[in-house]
Amino acid sequence: MSPSRSAQRNVRDVVFVDGVRTPFGKAGEKGIYAGTRADDLVVKCIRELMRRNPSLPPERIDEVAIAATTQTGDQGLTIGRTAALLAGLPRTVPGFAIDRMCAGAMTAVTTTASGIGFGAYDVVIAGGVEHMGNHPMGAGADPNPRFMSERLVDPAALNMGNTAENLHDRFPAITKDRTDSYAAASQAKLAAAYAKEQIQQDLVPVATMKPGQGWALHTTDEPPRPGTTVADLAELRTPFRAHGRVTAGNAAGLNDGATAAVLASAEAAEELGLPVKMRLVSYAFAGVEPEVMGIGPVPATEKALRNAGLGIEDIGLFEINEAFAVQVLSFLDHFGIADDDSRVNRYGGAIAVGHPLASSGVRLMNQLARQFEEDHSVRYGITTMCIGLGMGATVIWENPHHAAYQSFTADQATTATTEGAAA
Repeated sequence: MSPSRSAQRNVRDVVFVDGVRTPFGKAGEKGIYAGTRADDLVVKCIRELMRRNPSLPPERIDEVAIAATTQTGDQGLTIGRTAALLAGLPRTVPGFAIDRMCAGAMTAVTTTASGIGFGAYDVVIAGGVEHMGNHPMGAGADPNPRFMSERLVDPAALNMGNTAENLHDRFPAITKDRTDSYAAASQAKLAAAYAKEQIQQDLVPVATMKPGQGWALHTTDEPPRPGTTVADLAELRTPFRAHGRVTAGNAAGLNDGATAAVLASAEAAEELGLPVKMRLVSYAFAGVEPEVMGIGPVPATEKALRNAGLGIEDIGLFEINEAFAVQVLSFLDHFGIADDDSRVNRYGGAIAVGHPLASSGVRLMNQLARQFEEDHSVRYGITTMCIGLGMGATVIWENPHHAAYQSFTADQATTATTEGAAA
């Protein structure tokens, strides 16, 4: 047997080094990014990551994975590679594009993290972008006619708002009053986080130019509506169903924005002097009925917990993407968590800040990493989201500031030293 075949391969620890995002904008002609290219938003994020981490040599980046749901135009042409070139990374740095709809950036993270764990990479950049003003969701799509002719899915499943109404049907205890209350709380929590400057630390300023208006510098998110009340939300129409329960106020909007993060092996982070904000513990994806895609985070979380040998009671912080309030509440109800539990979305969520589809996964990670830094009593947290066409995604992370993490890494170092001496 050759030495390469007999060599032992150990799975390596993967750490979240740093993450940034652009301010999120409203899609459409009046939005802050009207006339701005999607790939330029990604480039801003990559360049900011390199600026913030000067000890990371650009040539040490082994891969750039960028997600986009609509991979055409300024979101096409293998955007991971093109964004790497546009950002000024060495031409030796490869890149690729990835699509898992809303969980695109999350999948970019887990896919490249798997490569790190396997030993194929040491350091990667992973993220996502969605310019829904340039590329409205589903524009140009051509679903196979079998979906309709063979009733593979209900036609309503192709409209995310309809799937949220279906979730209300399945869980009648989740009333419109509950979803409106949750949505108003999301707006209030985001406003409080802005007041404490918990959001701004990871935002990349973006300059834009519009004909007749000149240049503008954007340093804050455009979608939030601070001061929103339940009474305000009660007046909104229900566009997906007459006398329905889903409105523009208790759902995420149509948004533009980009995110990116640096991940590394624990060894590479130590070698290069990079910060460690989180350690990846486990992740899982799951499929559900497309007609109720919002329930996807439930089986994904159950699977991720099983893989990690943890229970829901071990999770001290939850970052749940708020595509719809009903989707978040179905998750909380399943696990017996109160609507206003202080562990859930401490900085608010997508109902307030926006949800530029494929980019949102890294926003969740940024916010969880900040909360880990603030609260050393929490050991484990999760980032989770539902995904169009009936899927869910969950990633479990460990807080490096927790006392048990320090003892865990010390034990690992002792074991490695012992094994090395034995060899």
